[in-house]
Amino acid sequence: MQIQDLPYADPGKPDVRSGSRFLLWLGRRQLGGQVRCLLWGLLLQLGIAGLPLGVGLAVQAVVDRDGGRLGLGIGLLVAFGLAIAAGDTMVHRVAVTNWITAAARVQQLLSRKTAELGSVLTRRVAAGEVVAVSTSDVEKIGWFVEAVSRFASAAVALVLVCVGLVLYQPDLGLVVALAVPVLALAALPLLPRATRRADEQREKAGRATELASDTVAGLRVLRGIGGEELFLDRYRAASQEVRRTAVRSARMWALIAAIQVLLPGLLLLGVVVHGARLALDGRIGVGELVTVYGAVALTHHPLRAFEEIAMAYSFSRPSAKRAARVLALSRTATPTPEAAREVPGGDLYDPVTGVLAPAGRFTAVVCGDPDAAGRLADRLGGHPAEADEGHSSVLLGGVPLDELPLDTARSAVLVQDKDPVLLSGTLAELLDVPSSGAVTAAGALEAAQCRDVLEALAQASVDTGGDPMRTRITERGRSLSGGQRQRLALARSLVTDPAVLVLDEPTSAVDSHTEARVAAGVKRLRAGRTTVVLASSPLLLDLADRVVLVDGGTAVAVGTHRELLAGEPRYRAVVTRETDEELARGAGGPAEPAQGPKEKLPEEESPGEESLEEELQDELEGESA
Repeated sequence: MQIQDLPYADPGKPDVRSGSRFLLWLGRRQLGGQVRCLLWGLLLQLGIAGLPLGVGLAVQAVVDRDGGRLGLGIGLLVAFGLAIAAGDTMVHRVAVTNWITAAARVQQLLSRKTAELGSVLTRRVAAGEVVAVSTSDVEKIGWFVEAVSRFASAAVALVLVCVGLVLYQPDLGLVVALAVPVLALAALPLLPRATRRADEQREKAGRATELASDTVAGLRVLRGIGGEELFLDRYRAASQEVRRTAVRSARMWALIAAIQVLLPGLLLLGVVVHGARLALDGRIGVGELVTVYGAVALTHHPLRAFEEIAMAYSFSRPSAKRAARVLALSRTATPTPEAAREVPGGDLYDPVTGVLAPAGRFTAVVCGDPDAAGRLADRLGGHPAEADEGHSSVLLGGVPLDELPLDTARSAVLVQDKDPVLLSGTLAELLDVPSSGAVTAAGALEAAQCRDVLEALAQASVDTGGDPMRTRITERGRSLSGGQRQRLALARSLVTDPAVLVLDEPTSAVDSHTEARVAAGVKRLRAGRTTVVLASSPLLLDLADRVVLVDGGTAVAVGTHRELLAGEPRYRAVVTRETDEELARGAGGPAEPAQGPKEKLPEEESPGEESLEEELQDELEGESA
């Protein structure tokens, strides 16, 4: 595989039983490149090892005043020089190709897994870990894969040099042959400690990165409650801890590097002293001494490969372990070969909770626990949490969703979670998603009540002639308010026009008046299509054809909003935010009249930020105490 042939048509099915097995599988998939790098590496290493032979012949020829042997020595030097030039050039070329193609294979595997799992991936694995695996870990894995072949060529070259020296000059060659294995393995006892320190440093760095990300994400709230210094002190302490562990790790690797320099130097010194005595006794010639000396001096080059492979493995093993853990995640069931590729029609039913969404109806689901609502949304989309694995899959028209091919399941059910992400690009690019074509971008934007968003984008579009569709949206929509981002994400989901649309709190960041218009627009646009909304807002619930109350992980009541409000205390407690005392009084007397829609926060604020502010304030008060 050459770089120009990327991406792979099929990156393969990896062995994810462990990090070491994953590295072994990856090396086998790169076998052709590994063999080429090994051969070119042998040419390079043997060319370097052969230089002392040419020098020794030339020196001895000068001593003996032999012009023919002098010419032979010079010819050997020229030949070995050409071999080094060709080998070094091609080793670099092939090694870089192996590195890039191995990294590309891992990235393709991760991309395929991300597409397979969707948003549920970040529920099973921390988002920071996914980012680390797809960036720095990929580079470390590629480094080890390409270093293996160079290490193999260096090891073979060392064996050949030792054998050649024993045959060329047994007295000195035997000393070198016995000492080289000791030099190659001298740092081996230090590797476990070096690896542990490197792992500790990466763990500390990961924690510091997570703390920095959390601080940046909640910066506005921190400023509002005066918590900037508190979190700054925490990050400063975490950063210093990373520095200390990095220094400890660097000291160990510096010790290993020093051993790789010190021991070959001692060997070289011993060879010179012993060789000089042999030369004085007349047992070896000057040329032979120069040859052995040069060969021993140049063994430092292949010995460095032992240090590099040890370092590459210690750094890539944890990275491969993380990559294998992500790649081992899977859907709860494997699609059967005979699974239908047509989108099944009918009701959407979850056998775990008992939630039923009739086909073509607008169904609302009320959960007292927001986390439970998020897990239910994932289940309805065919992405159950790990705790739900082993249970029956969600059924669409009686067909298990997990047994459908991935592309069919994705086109059948679309889930928009409570924190949708807007990718950077123009508004037209944002809404350019796979769809049925039945819903236009203009219709989706109107239903999601995005008129003010279009006006804001038009004013910001200096270079596009006031066309909001050509205006660029910054990364994650940071230039927009929370309510504007939420409505644009809703418009994107509406454009897709799936057979079943599942929305988790789609209006939590908008005011009550906008929420009422959004609810009416969604119901109008989705008429005749199956829509499931997980929410507790009376404005949304009142427009639903059917409301399901989920309590304790099970559907406990079904009806319209007004019916449940009048006859189901648990439903009334969730929707109207009644306290336990009010609920107890209501249970003993006639049902209280339905409360009006609760006043919501402005668009610039969101309930999630308010709760975060309360948590941070409590934490600050606790630390002050």
